Amino acid sequence: MRSPIDFLPQGFLMKFPDPSLDLFADIEQIKKEKNAIILAHYYQEPDIQDVADFIGDSLGLAQEAQRTQADIILFAGVHFMAETAKMLNPTKKVLLPDLNAGCSLADSCPPDIFQKFKELHPEHKVISYINCSAEIKALSDVIVTSSNAEKIVNSFPITQQLIFAPDKNLGAWLNKKTGRDMLLWDGSCMVHEIFSEKKVLAELYKHPEACLIAHPECEAAILQHAHFIGSTTALLNFVSKSDKKIFVVATETGILHQMRINEPNKVFIPAPANNACACNDCPHMKLNTLEKVWMALNYEQPEIQMDESLRVKALAPILKMLELSI
Repeated sequence: MRSPIDFLPQGFLMKFPDPSLDLFADIEQIKKEKNAIILAHYYQEPDIQDVADFIGDSLGLAQEAQRTQADIILFAGVHFMAETAKMLNPTKKVLLPDLNAGCSLADSCPPDIFQKFKELHPEHKVISYINCSAEIKALSDVIVTSSNAEKIVNSFPITQQLIFAPDKNLGAWLNKKTGRDMLLWDGSCMVHEIFSEKKVLAELYKHPEACLIAHPECEAAILQHAHFIGSTTALLNFVSKSDKKIFVVATETGILHQMRINEPNKVFIPAPANNACACNDCPHMKLNTLEKVWMALNYEQPEIQMDESLRVKALAPILKMLELSI
């Protein structure tokens, strides 16, 4: 795996910050000087969430990227998120602290193979989850997030045949919710497929008063036991409104930081994984660190670059999503 430094122009020297430096204060100063904004996903490490100007799920982050007046957007998330921000802001500098911060779900849908799959079903419209590459977005009719997917699926006539890509678990949940029979691409998120049904049930048995909440990217075996299923933002809103005091949370553990800030008197237990690890962290999300955020802002690298023709093609279904999400 390459370091973000490998992506810098030849001869460019980027130094790590002095360990004695107050990174929080210095990042705030750099942002003011450069008119920069930090957009962070809920799955980022706590330090990054604490220094971010806006924290959100994929829909909220896309909306914020569309409306920002900043000259520099540092996207603390994964590559497809920063890529989306660049689509919406072609003249602005969009930074990603570590260009290796990819996405297993996006990787599960190679564009060349998906294009052939699409050609086999010319009568189908393509709805793609935002967790995909720019090339897949360019092959899509509309993009969705877990926050707006049900609404957008229902915006199509019931007679319209649909392909849903790349997440088969989210697609299956949407088929169940909407009564559709969308053709599903066989992709999935490595984090949301790792939860153990047996261990989750054991956790609920241990805490009979607990409420299981889950992201719809989880497998059906987990979702069938959930008391509430929703996007990251919906999960946060649910725990704030709920009278329950204990929650088993089946999604990436980064969300627990905001839950604990918002509801300090409630208990949040990460859903157990089907392996020896006690947590369920996205290894791509966690490639970003506070030090890399400082370096990216200070040196304005690594920068997201996009082919203009691809950007324009991929932007169209993003704009359609944002229009339908109003």
